[in-house]
Amino acid sequence: MYAHLRIYTVNKGMMDEWVKLFNEKLIPLLIEADIKVESSWVNEEKSQFIWIRSYGNSLDDIEKKEEKFYGSDWWIKNVDMVRSHLAHREILTIESN
Repeated sequence: MYAHLRIYTVNKGMMDEWVKLFNEKLIPLLIEADIKVESSWVNEEKSQFIWIRSYGNSLDDIEKKEEKFYGSDWWIKNVDMVRSHLAHREILTIESN
């Protein structure tokens, strides 16, 4: 299985708002795109949001499913608002063994 380990540095004071946005808006969009959120965490300092989203058994699955997610009407209309919560994003592609 291929997945992304994503580490987001959230702007100071925006973590609660980010978690609400993530749970209420982003997870349903990800589900529609057949992207599974495996788990998510907030670090002790409440400055980083760490999560894993999985795609399937090939690297092509990542591209296809992300096209669907990032091409959705909601994402296109709200991408700037979503990303305004984030100071930095680190995305690592990982593979289960």
